[in-house]
Amino acid sequence: MGTRVVVVGGDAAGMSAAAQAKRLDPELDVVVLERGRHTSYSACGIPYWVAGDVDDVAQLVARTPGEHRRRGIDVRMGTEAVELDVDKGEVVTRDVGSGAGSRIGYDHLVLATGAVPLRPPVPGIDAPGVFGVQTLDDGEAILDALQTRRPRRAVVVGGGYVGVEMAEAMVRRGLDVTVVDLAPEPMSTLDPDMGALVHKAMEGLGIDVRTSTAVRGVALGTDGRARAVVTDDGELAADVVVLGTGVRPNTALAKAAGLPLGRFSGLTVDLQMRVCGRENVWAAGDCVESLGLVSGARIHVALGTHANKQGRVVGTNLGGGYATFPGVVGTAVSKVCDLQIARTGLREFECDEVGFSWLTVVVDSTTAAGYHPEAQPITVKLIAERRTGRLLGAQIVGKEGAAKRIDACAVALWNRMTVEEMTALDLGYAPPFSPAWDPVLIAARKAADLVDSSR
Repeated sequence: MGTRVVVVGGDAAGMSAAAQAKRLDPELDVVVLERGRHTSYSACGIPYWVAGDVDDVAQLVARTPGEHRRRGIDVRMGTEAVELDVDKGEVVTRDVGSGAGSRIGYDHLVLATGAVPLRPPVPGIDAPGVFGVQTLDDGEAILDALQTRRPRRAVVVGGGYVGVEMAEAMVRRGLDVTVVDLAPEPMSTLDPDMGALVHKAMEGLGIDVRTSTAVRGVALGTDGRARAVVTDDGELAADVVVLGTGVRPNTALAKAAGLPLGRFSGLTVDLQMRVCGRENVWAAGDCVESLGLVSGARIHVALGTHANKQGRVVGTNLGGGYATFPGVVGTAVSKVCDLQIARTGLREFECDEVGFSWLTVVVDSTTAAGYHPEAQPITVKLIAERRTGRLLGAQIVGKEGAAKRIDACAVALWNRMTVEEMTALDLGYAPPFSPAWDPVLIAARKAADLVDSSR
């Protein structure tokens, strides 16, 4: 038998690692342990499936277990890893259906265990009628409830990416929607002034947004199902409750095995995605912490883009090649109905945490030339280092054509550009797509002027 690689987790990071390793070295014995029913699927697509944009769950699956097996990967579905013995090089497994246990040895171990939803530790949070949004099984459960129980009122707990996307899905399904968030404004990945724009737009869509509001529990009906969300301001009636409160690294197995965890409880890895201090243990995806290239600190960013890239790095190294994952700048986009939301880099309080002296500008503009009938409003916020003018962060809120402008800012961050250098960027222009001065360039110019005046 050749070198055996055991991968724990069969979604983006795990299957990217398995496929790349097998592609580069067909002689590898690659075994994937997946406790669920799907491999290589898009969890990010669940809100759009629930909303009705995606007709069939199969559209969210990039490759089935059978397709991976035909490529020589031993994919074992319904198999859960319950213990890691990193000294002996073994994984203890349990069959989800029968409960039968077994042990499997490895030469290399890849941990791609993903993340788990944050659930408020309050009464009733695990009751029927309360749904997470993490796996395709979660999406199926939500759709089943919508189709069979015909709910009229939904309460979404949490106003982050998943929260606002699920709020949109429920609105489009015809439900009355309330979003409850502990933060002062929804989308706390933005600064509060930009989050306030999201708040106003959500209310304009008919969504009841309750901020700075703590959830104290879920009240149950006589049938044991959720009937209301209990808050400091009273009960909010709910036929369905959706949790959009964020995630944390799924590293319980790793912690029990004594593997090193970081500030956010994610696995700490080197540039090749090898777990620090372990020559033959690798990790990728939502269970790891990444280097933040702007702050220089370790951060946890749970996105499928990073998971796929990190998995490919692991697979390349296991397959005899060489690859590294340099880090992230923290770029993300989302939407709620016709409002697009984007961010990259640091927020104001994060600049304070790492010791930057900073300044900021906010610009209101349009996504196309003002006279063009497709022009839509857009607000761009840039944060720059006070002395040098180096771009530290960007946030964008606007209508159609707004969000992907964040990519120009992400490239500027990646290359440590100053806002003065950004003013000369050769961005695309035509009246249907941009004013003569793109909103990003207007913001960069104003930020550069502010930097000059503050010197």
